[in-house]
Amino acid sequence: MQKDHGSSAPSTPTSGRVRHRRRSNEFAVEMSRTNGNHLLVNDQSKYRSMWIRACSSLWMLGGFLLILYLGHLYIWAMVVIIQIFMARELFSLLRRAHEDKRLPGFRILNWHFFFTAMLFVYGRILSLRLVNTVTSDKIFYRLVSRLIKYQMVICYFLYIAGFMWFILTLKKKMYKYQFGQFAWTHMILIVVFTQSAFTVANIFEGIFWFLLPASLIAVNDVAAYFFGFFFGRTPLIKLSPKKTWEGFIGASVATMISAFVLANVCGQFQWLTCPRKDLSTGWLHCDPGPLFKPEYYPLPEWISKWLPWKEISILPVQWHALCLGLFASIIAPFGGFFASGFKRAFKIKDFGDSIPGHGGFTDRMDCQMVMAVFAYIYHQSFVVPQDYTVEMIINEILSSLTLEEQQILYTKLGQILQERTLGQY
Repeated sequence: MQKDHGSSAPSTPTSGRVRHRRRSNEFAVEMSRTNGNHLLVNDQSKYRSMWIRACSSLWMLGGFLLILYLGHLYIWAMVVIIQIFMARELFSLLRRAHEDKRLPGFRILNWHFFFTAMLFVYGRILSLRLVNTVTSDKIFYRLVSRLIKYQMVICYFLYIAGFMWFILTLKKKMYKYQFGQFAWTHMILIVVFTQSAFTVANIFEGIFWFLLPASLIAVNDVAAYFFGFFFGRTPLIKLSPKKTWEGFIGASVATMISAFVLANVCGQFQWLTCPRKDLSTGWLHCDPGPLFKPEYYPLPEWISKWLPWKEISILPVQWHALCLGLFASIIAPFGGFFASGFKRAFKIKDFGDSIPGHGGFTDRMDCQMVMAVFAYIYHQSFVVPQDYTVEMIINEILSSLTLEEQQILYTKLGQILQERTLGQY
């Protein structure tokens, strides 16, 4: 009698399951379950991790200060480079090597949409400043004016070309993967360019409005790490097991103090407070405005008798800085919690490994993205004067009218003023 080989081996719960190889940045499910008690105070390798993280932070700080010294245009270039790294990390998150081999040129299509979005967003933000830069050269001015006039049309047809390219490359049995990648690409563009557009707008409103919010996020992150490192005992949120209430509260206090102090320090330098109206790289000089002019407050007598001064000077912008500090310490960390939940959903530890000890660029920008949008909205709502000023009208004229139209306006305005002057006599 023939033996039944199929019934000789007992069936197990794992039979029929397919094992998948884990990527290097994925973590095991068992490890994620035990992370609830894996606080920094109990981590045996925490000093080595802190050393790697500190060295990377010093390198980043040195590079950031150099770029800050070089000026607005170089800071914008830094933002663009960070964007490219973030997009590369996010594009690769859902990439499947087997499917990509069957779709040659599909990754190029992702970058086509990326650079089209970049041209659209930055073309609209920098158009006025580009016009102000080339007004001295008539030929170049006309060329730039025409490019700005038709910039939206150019971007639209570039997008349509990418859309048609996507449709023509659809392959049978690959539809679900391709449409998933198409949707994922557009979500990345929304996430990356929404925050970066506000960031660049902040830069050209004055480096102060870019530097202060970014510094507050960095201070909050570092303070939360060190307070949690030495004092952390109470877990804060399950999405990010190493975050503690001690770190959160300590970082909030440190961020508020830093906001008040940093606003006073940065507000002393016109290089940081003056807005940039063109794309040149020269040093800036301007009227700092009432926000950056000190106001003096007398100290109470019971305090002044112990101090060598009787009054203190405070810049009005320091009160605004407290609002930014409050947001950076209470609300912005939820951008990091969102990123933690996102990584857990995809079973990865970090978005990348570009920065030793920190992960990828996306890991560093999670809270910055939330903060940049708030800083711009706050600046436009509570700092920028809501009434029309002469400078605002002139900027609108320079951005909306050609050189010939500006000359006609100048002539007509001169005639109107001359008639009014003669009418007074």
